[in-house]
Amino acid sequence: MIFQLNLAAISSAGRNAIAAVASQAAWKKAKPILVKDVVILPALGFLGIILLWWIIALANNELMPTPPEALIANLDYILNPFYERGPGNLGIGWLLIASLRRVLIGFVLGAIVAIPLGFLIGMSKSAMLALNPIIQIFKPVSPLAWLPIALAIFNLADPSAIFVIFITSLWPTIINTALGVASVPKDYLDVARVLEMPRWRRITKIIWPASLPYIFTGLRISLGIAWLVIVAVEMLTGGIGIGFFVWDEWSRLNLSSVFLAVFVIGITGLVLDFAVAKLQEFVTHRPTVSN
Repeated sequence: MIFQLNLAAISSAGRNAIAAVASQAAWKKAKPILVKDVVILPALGFLGIILLWWIIALANNELMPTPPEALIANLDYILNPFYERGPGNLGIGWLLIASLRRVLIGFVLGAIVAIPLGFLIGMSKSAMLALNPIIQIFKPVSPLAWLPIALAIFNLADPSAIFVIFITSLWPTIINTALGVASVPKDYLDVARVLEMPRWRRITKIIWPASLPYIFTGLRISLGIAWLVIVAVEMLTGGIGIGFFVWDEWSRLNLSSVFLAVFVIGITGLVLDFAVAKLQEFVTHRPTVSN
């Protein structure tokens, strides 16, 4: 009995030792990949950008700050992003929230309109022939060309900015949704017809799941465009927002704050795309590939 217990203990210890050795070997194998891909290579890329900035700043030191000078000049914005020091004197965090609010409202409204239109175009040849010329005409129009029209309609900067976001975020989602719907294998639809499946059930059980990757691709592109557009729109309309902050700081020849805004805009765009990608993984139960 004692021998059996000792044998079991030895066997258990052996399994644990083997598992530990295997785990350590796997870590040693995975560690260089993890460190290289996640830490070293991105760090080298950022260091290269900072070095290039430093070289250009040294060649044009009358106006452009070096990275350490920009960091020191922006410490107040970085350490106190949500300060309020009077009308119009807000921390960069409040400006970012104001821009995000406009972007998300315009983007959500655009998605509500674009996804059904994409389904209609993808499922109906008549709708495709009727709407495709309109999409091809309006899709290349610069977002800023819509701004005067929006200001004439709403006569206010905030709804005008939201309208421009709405109109420019439509096209990628419409096109990708229509492509996803049209790409559903015909065999699936033939089987559904043989089974006399109702049209609404075909849409919800076959077309919608098959189209989701295309729809989310369109949404990610649309959100990226919306975030690009809001900066330009806010530069022209003024008020509170990260775009107006960039233009206002440039007017004061304060390039340190402009560099901070560029960094904030880029990081925010990355986070927005990451959030939509994670939502796609949750909805479709499939891993996504970053753009």
